[in-house]
Amino acid sequence: IKLIEEAQGSKAPIQRFADNVAAYFVPGVLVIASLTFFGWWVFKGDFQFALINAVSVLVIACPCALGLATPTAIMVGTGKGAKNGILIKGGEALETAHGLKYVVLDKTGTVTKGKPEVTDVLPMSDISETKLLEIAASIEKDSEHPLADAIVNRGKEEKVKFAKVTNFKAIPGHGITATVVKTKYYFGNMKLMNDNGVKVEQINKIESLENQGKTVMMLSKNKILIGAIGVADVIKPTSKQAISLLHKMGVKVYMITGDNKRTANAIAKKVGIDNFFAQVLPEDKAGHVKNLQKYGKVAMVGDGINDAPALAQADIGIAMGSGTDVAMETGNIVLMKDDLLDVAKAIKLSKITMNKIKQNM
Repeated sequence: IKLIEEAQGSKAPIQRFADNVAAYFVPGVLVIASLTFFGWWVFKGDFQFALINAVSVLVIACPCALGLATPTAIMVGTGKGAKNGILIKGGEALETAHGLKYVVLDKTGTVTKGKPEVTDVLPMSDISETKLLEIAASIEKDSEHPLADAIVNRGKEEKVKFAKVTNFKAIPGHGITATVVKTKYYFGNMKLMNDNGVKVEQINKIESLENQGKTVMMLSKNKILIGAIGVADVIKPTSKQAISLLHKMGVKVYMITGDNKRTANAIAKKVGIDNFFAQVLPEDKAGHVKNLQKYGKVAMVGDGINDAPALAQADIGIAMGSGTDVAMETGNIVLMKDDLLDVAKAIKLSKITMNKIKQNM
């Protein structure tokens, strides 16, 4: 309610046009009213008659309508948005949305549900599946990433013993290094393996999982690969329809993800996205948004802590209501229903509101 009240009390940039017109309009009306008064007084010599005509000019030409043209439309637009679960934080966001050229979608939690599940456990040495899962789940226990939750939950389901972990270090966009029972492990993506000199064999199995849209986390013990875990995230039911709608509205859609190109390509194909940025580190998301802004207005849609800089960089930041507090605080628009269809609705609402403002003026 507080957000909506603030939005309804805010000025949209188009209001400046009305304010500028009023700056000339009001003195102009006063001059015309004065001319009317003196004209009738000289012509007819009747002071009262001349005064009534001058006041008539002032009343009829009063700029109240010009002053109300924008705020009334903004109030109705933000109110309609709120009724549909779209919280628009200000008049500027409502105005900007109609001119968007690009929409950048974060993958996890935005295009997908953000609740991944372990689908494959692949031992690559003499280690058992249970032992592989035990080490991986123990390492991921202290991580806050959605993929970590999936592995820990699978570990709990299989009732594995969680080992004591020391020297835990999360490397954003890569994975984790940690020590389990005096042995150092690397657990993460291909970047992490390459950066630490781990030789990756059985690459065909890994690529096969990635081509299915799964994220593969590899586990190495003392720089020797001992296994991999495949994790899949379910695509939201309305994602494909929403992206199709955005395309019909003339908006170019990009997907951004830390996953490798094969996984990103598989997900993008399923939902009808032609363009994507893969293997993007959290700190680089804002940079990709900034590059697109050279060619037109950009909206960023995300839900996580690592999306916040990109949400702030974009012309409009759109946060998912189920996301982190920092994402919702940073976004200009919050989608309470976590539905990508509401991105298209927000743009449509902006277009209708802007047309109404221009009609009012």
